[in-house]
Amino acid sequence: MTRYILPVPVQPPAAPPRTVYTVASGDLRLSANVTCWPTQRQLEEDLSAAVTALGWHVRRGHDVDAVTGHGFIASQRAGIEVFRTIPPDAPLIVVEAVWQYSHHVLAGLRAHRGPILLVANWSGRYPGLVGLLNLAGSLTKAGVRYSTLWSEDFTDEWARDGLKKWLETGEVVHDESHVRPLPALPPDAEVELGVALARQLVSERAIIGVFDEGCMGMYNAIIDDELLNPLGIFKERLSQSALVAEMARVPEPEAQAVLAWLDAAGMTFHTGVDEATELTHAQLLSQCRMYVAALRIADDFGLDAVGIQYQQGLKDTVPASDLAEGLLNNVVRPPVTSRDGSRELYPGVPLPHFNEVDEGVAVDSLVTNRIWTAMGLDPATTLHDIRWGEQYDDSFVWVFEISGSVPASHNGGYDRSYSMRQPPMYFPLGGGTLSGVSKPGEIVWSRVFVMDGALHVDLGRGTVVELPAAETQRRLDATNPQWPIMHAVLHGVGRDQLMARHKANHVNVVYAPDALTADRALRAKAAFFAELGVAVHLCGDVRI
Repeated sequence: MTRYILPVPVQPPAAPPRTVYTVASGDLRLSANVTCWPTQRQLEEDLSAAVTALGWHVRRGHDVDAVTGHGFIASQRAGIEVFRTIPPDAPLIVVEAVWQYSHHVLAGLRAHRGPILLVANWSGRYPGLVGLLNLAGSLTKAGVRYSTLWSEDFTDEWARDGLKKWLETGEVVHDESHVRPLPALPPDAEVELGVALARQLVSERAIIGVFDEGCMGMYNAIIDDELLNPLGIFKERLSQSALVAEMARVPEPEAQAVLAWLDAAGMTFHTGVDEATELTHAQLLSQCRMYVAALRIADDFGLDAVGIQYQQGLKDTVPASDLAEGLLNNVVRPPVTSRDGSRELYPGVPLPHFNEVDEGVAVDSLVTNRIWTAMGLDPATTLHDIRWGEQYDDSFVWVFEISGSVPASHNGGYDRSYSMRQPPMYFPLGGGTLSGVSKPGEIVWSRVFVMDGALHVDLGRGTVVELPAAETQRRLDATNPQWPIMHAVLHGVGRDQLMARHKANHVNVVYAPDALTADRALRAKAAFFAELGVAVHLCGDVRI
C-alpha cells in the first residue's frame, strides 16, 4: 500500500472570553510604516483604553517588529501568517491610523467568522480614514460583513456608544437615511440625452487602458470584465514597463517643449537641486516624457480613458506620475503629436485619467466626460481621497485631497496651479504635483462600486467653498501640503453618513457653472447609469 505524507491539520486557537483581538494593516513601503508608527501606536492605546473601560480585554494579534521598528502587517504573506494565530470566532478590530494595503489582511478577513470592526482616528495627519474607507470598500465587494467606527481618541460619547454596541451585538448600524434609490425619471431633455449616450456606449463600445491593475492593494478598485463588458466598456491591459520604454523614446526637446508650455501658461514650479528632497528639472522632464508617452500609447490602442498605477513598481523606476495625470484630465494642455509629428493627439479634449487605476473612477469619468461634453460643459474630472474634515462656521467642510493630480481648471487655471516635490516617504524618486486650491463652485460628486456582485453608483451634489488663506494652510499642514486640496460642503449628507456609506477611498468630482446646470447634468448622468443597468442611489439633497 502506498503511503503519502499528509498535512497535519492546524487546530485554530480558542477565543478567550470577553477578549478582542486587534490587527493593523500597513503600507508596503518601510519608510511609510516607520514614519507613521507613533501615530498608529497612539490610536491603539486610545482604543485599548476605551475597550478596557467597557470590561473587555484587548490582545494584539501580532507583535511589534524590533528590527523594522513598527507593528504593521506589511505584506499579504505576513497577514496570512498572523490570521493563523487568531481565533476565527473572536471579535476582531482592524485599527487604522494610516493608509493601508487592503490585500494584506483581506485573505484573513474573508475567512474570519467572528464580528469585524474597522476603526480609524479622525485626523488628517496620515490617511487613516482613507485606509478605512478602502478596506470597507474591499470588504463590501468581497461580501464580508463588517462595522465601522471613527473618533479623535475614542473618549467621545458617540464612539464609545458605538464600541459598546459592537461588543454586545457584533454590529454597529449607522444612519444612511440620506440614501434613496433613483425614482422613475419623467422624460425631458436631460433624460433623453443620458439614455442616448448610454445606448451609444453599448453599441459603439469604449476601451479603458489599465497600466497594471491592483494599485496599493485596492481590491475594490478592480471591476471584473463580466461587469464592465455589458456596459460597452472593455479593458486594454497594459504594462507599466511599456510606459517606461516609451518614455525613453521621447526626445528631450519634446519634453522641454511641454515644460516650456506650462511655464508660459503661468504654472509655478518649486524646484531645487537635491534629488533626494527637492523637485528638480530632471524630475520634471521625466514627468513630461511620461505625459507624452501616455498619449502615444493611448493613441496606439485607441483608448477612451487611461489609468497609471505608478504605485507599486514605477516608484522605484521613475518620478511620480501625478503631473502627467493632471495634464491628461484637462481640456487645455500641452499639445502632443504622433511620433512622426503629422497630427496632434486628442486635440482640444481631455484624455480621462483614473488615478491609481481605480476602475470605478474609470467608468464614472468616462460617463461624466460624455455627458458634460454633450452639454457643452468643461468635462475635466478628478478623483480625490476623502481625507478628513472639520466644522467651519456653520458648515462641515471636507478636505478632499489626492496625491498631486488635478486638472488645472479645477484650480482656476495653470496660473493658479503649482508643483511641489512629492514626499520622499511615499515617492523616493520625487516628481512634481499638479496642485492648487480648488476654486469655489458647484460640483457633482459620485462613486461607482461593486456590491452584492453588481455595479452601483452613488450620486450627490456639493459646493466647493473658499476658506481664508490661513485656514487653508492649516488644513494643508494637517495633511499633505504638497497635494491639491478641495474644500467641499456636501448637500444633505452629514460627516458620519458619508463615512458609513462610502464604499471606497476615492470620490469623483466634476464642476458645473451653476446649481441649476449641476442638477440637470446629474439627472442626465443618473439616466445614463440607469439605462446601463447600474443601480443608482441618490445621496442627500439631490433635485432630480
